[in-house]
Amino acid sequence: MKWFGIAAYADNANGAAPSQRLGLVVDGQVYDAQAAVSAAAPQAAAALPQDLGALLAKWELSADAIKALETAGEAIRSGQLTLPVQTGALGTPYAPTRIFATASNFYEHAAEMGTKLAARSESSPYIFIKADTSITATKTAVVMPSNTMKLDWEVELAVVIGKGGRNISAANAYEHIAGYTVINDVSARDLTRRSDYPFSHDWFRGKSFDTFAPMGPWFVPRDCLGDPMKLRMQLTVNGESMQDATTEGMIFNIAEQIEYLSSILTLKPGDMIATGTPTGVGMGKGIFLKPGDVMVASIEGIGSIENNVVAAQS
Repeated sequence: MKWFGIAAYADNANGAAPSQRLGLVVDGQVYDAQAAVSAAAPQAAAALPQDLGALLAKWELSADAIKALETAGEAIRSGQLTLPVQTGALGTPYAPTRIFATASNFYEHAAEMGTKLAARSESSPYIFIKADTSITATKTAVVMPSNTMKLDWEVELAVVIGKGGRNISAANAYEHIAGYTVINDVSARDLTRRSDYPFSHDWFRGKSFDTFAPMGPWFVPRDCLGDPMKLRMQLTVNGESMQDATTEGMIFNIAEQIEYLSSILTLKPGDMIATGTPTGVGMGKGIFLKPGDVMVASIEGIGSIENNVVAAQS
């Protein structure tokens, strides 16, 4: 499948209040998806939903819509179709209701965090949930809570489920993936620790503040990306490289994470899995985010998200 992305962009045509529209991404430019499909594959235009969430909800029936988007993308890329580039602000590609995040899934990251791991053969993925309200789009602010002094970054590959299921085998896991996007698992390191209970970590508190999950800039369908286990992951702060590794370094690969999660619960279309971050986080460097800092999280074959840090208003 030829590469394309699916975005959500703000359309303020004719001076009206901005509304979110489905965008078709080709070579880093955003075009109106409905206009593109209507011109390049008119027979499929009626089947194209207004947003990615609706497409994911019926992903198993989406083949015609995905093919139409690919056809429209190729028509734009080849010059057979000319449409205006949309410059409205990008929103989050869709609104996931469940965000599963895999902790300490790279050996070097575990080491920099001082985490002692059991042998892989004696272990399984460690997964927690981030709140859906932590999602925010590229070019929006991450709000630094007043009660943290150790705000940190984590670039991660986000896997989006298209076909739900329970007890999915690793061998069949990719059949359940709709596509991928970039997520930055922002973390308040000093708030993930607890001393008032006999449980040393509080992943929910440290990672679920509003704006703690920048996501985007768009969604890339599974078959556009090739092997997701060989993608370069990078994150910079104020232009300085902090993380630079590949997804190949995961302890538990994508298929194994899906197998493990689905052994516990039924995965649903639109569920998101943040698959872990490599070495290079602030905690390991003794450097933490402050208001005014700018993070850029990038993954090869997908794109980059940029977010600045602001202080919480008192």
